[in-house]
Amino acid sequence: MRIIVDAMGGDNAPIEIVKGCVEAVNEYGIKLLLIGKIDIIQVELKKYNYPLGDIEILDAQDIITNDDEPANAIRRKKDSSMVVGLKALAEGLGDGFISAGSTGALLAGGLFIVKRIPGIDRAALTSVYPTTKGLSLLVDAGANVDCKPEYLSQFGVMGSVYMEKVMKKTNPTVGLVNIGTEEEKGNQLVKEAYKMLKNSNLNFIGNIEGRTIPLGEADVILADGFVGNVILKLTEGMAISIFSHLKEAFMSNTQSKLGAMLLKPKLKEMKKIMDYREIGGAPLLGTRMPIVKAHGSSDSLAFKNGIRQLISFIEKEVIKTITDSLGEQMENQEDIEE
Repeated sequence: MRIIVDAMGGDNAPIEIVKGCVEAVNEYGIKLLLIGKIDIIQVELKKYNYPLGDIEILDAQDIITNDDEPANAIRRKKDSSMVVGLKALAEGLGDGFISAGSTGALLAGGLFIVKRIPGIDRAALTSVYPTTKGLSLLVDAGANVDCKPEYLSQFGVMGSVYMEKVMKKTNPTVGLVNIGTEEEKGNQLVKEAYKMLKNSNLNFIGNIEGRTIPLGEADVILADGFVGNVILKLTEGMAISIFSHLKEAFMSNTQSKLGAMLLKPKLKEMKKIMDYREIGGAPLLGTRMPIVKAHGSSDSLAFKNGIRQLISFIEKEVIKTITDSLGEQMENQEDIEE
């Protein structure tokens, strides 16, 4: 297996990216193709030991930043690490691609260069979402702020396949985010999407409200990119707020400090569950080849775990299964219409 890496994308590139790559090669036994400024990458690689030949470099002298307009950057910055890497993926030089760079540019590049799976109208950005029952998958986490009902139906198919194949969840439940659980609730988008999902082969459990999402009511959480991104950012903010309040309470007096010492192991476990670095990356579902978006502020641990996510994405043949599942969904829809 060979994975292509945008070595210049992200807040901590290339230092933490290269370090995470070396750790991944040594731990997972894979081969990597690093894309970026060859002289800078070579300096970083010399700091570490790894099997010779397992890491190669493909030179790219430009970088796409978060200040660049995504679509224009993909078209104009032909020598950027992201564009060169995505072209290498499309040309078959690797089995998957990972970047901690601009999310918008990665989405645009995935669509323009790697292309969509036949039958998929829009690619979706996902996020693994920690709940009281384990991990769920939020789809879409921000790629498509304006959606059609059929997009949400397709997101359901892709999310279900990923949960079953990569997250090892048998017959995952699918819930549609709404302002109420009743079928007639919501705007026109979710009402029409509800009908399509209800008549699909998915394990659709109906509408779910925001308050039950953290309780793990659904394995696959469906929303348009606008709502999904609000859910994601609100959850991140709430987690920071809760830990801040806990820290303040535990440090308020000697008695509470002693209590904090007793609870420290459990608090560390709780923090680890909420730590994005443990997940590492978010799969972009809907493109013809596996792509993972790593967090922009990824350190070496986060990036290594992002590569682990991509390895599972590739090994479990998620894209092939999505393609097969779409065919079944279309046949089922045709039977219903007849």
